[in-house]
Amino acid sequence: MEWTTSQALALRLRSLLLAPPPAADDVAGVVEWFGAMQAQDMASGLWSLGVRLPGRTVDDVSAALERREAIRTWPMRGTVHLVPPADARWMLELMGVRALAGAAKRRETIGLSEAIAERGVEVLATALEGNRLTRAQCLAALAEAGVELGPQMGYHILWYASQRGVTCIAPHLGKEQTFVLLDEWAPEPRRPERAEALGIMALRYFRSHGPATRADFARWTGLTMADTRAGLAEAGDRLTTVRVDGAEMVVDPALLDSGPAGPAGPAAEWLALPGFDEYMLGYKDRAMMMAAEHLAAVVPGGNGVFRATLVRGGRVAGTWTRTLGRKAVTVEVQPLVPLGAAERTAAEAALRPYADFHGLPLRVRWT
Repeated sequence: MEWTTSQALALRLRSLLLAPPPAADDVAGVVEWFGAMQAQDMASGLWSLGVRLPGRTVDDVSAALERREAIRTWPMRGTVHLVPPADARWMLELMGVRALAGAAKRRETIGLSEAIAERGVEVLATALEGNRLTRAQCLAALAEAGVELGPQMGYHILWYASQRGVTCIAPHLGKEQTFVLLDEWAPEPRRPERAEALGIMALRYFRSHGPATRADFARWTGLTMADTRAGLAEAGDRLTTVRVDGAEMVVDPALLDSGPAGPAGPAAEWLALPGFDEYMLGYKDRAMMMAAEHLAAVVPGGNGVFRATLVRGGRVAGTWTRTLGRKAVTVEVQPLVPLGAAERTAAEAALRPYADFHGLPLRVRWT
């Protein structure tokens, strides 16, 4: 089966839950669908869920996280993601271990010994038993236990404890990040064998990101190409291959029932997406979604901090920044392609669900 890039992009928007029909109707379902969702920035993570759950508010999504429909940890690439609680531990064991392999070098760089790092994990495990502590309280507990920390050491220990599967990140209290014990917030972990776990990751990735390449999957998970092949073999006929303008890609065959031809639908014509979203960060090759000359505007300075994007027909057409005030959401839009008056009106309409998500009126400024 041969598809054009535009046909493949239309299907990709469906797999990313950015176009109908919906494949999940609550936070747990969305996170389970993806397997893991980029969430190092909490505000972006909340809207990544909100944009896929039309009509829900930030309070609705926050309440779902308080109910532990998903938790945050570092399951792969040393980056924070939302994951199903029952899957956090095996994901850490399957993919997080690769990030741990570089921990010794990082400790050497910041002057932190392995003994102090291990002592820090022990202190956190004790302090968090039956408790939920803010980041500041965790650092205070370390200090009270005599764990002397220099610059960047506290963050490393907090990361290391979660990477080891001792702690995880709980929802914010106000603006403060909080930590809990993973065993307390995910008391019934799934325990797939390694081969099965690879198959689960392959199935979840390609059903939620496909059509995508094997290299995209390897980049997303941080797994080797050998593990990538093993995961696809384990998934078997639950996944299939297609060609997109001559390139081989993998997709969930169930997605093909929606048909590869035609636009993704009115709901996907314009979208206002957060910067740290699977739409952009879920792929090694982003050419399908964005012109190469726009990369500098989306990732200024190439520092890995992605700006929020306005997407038209699946392609990045602009960036936006928001200021949450007490009386309104003020959004500043920077178009990256020429937009007429009608298109600007459509773009503003795409931003309105974000304001509704926060229960505030929208104000838009064009730059």
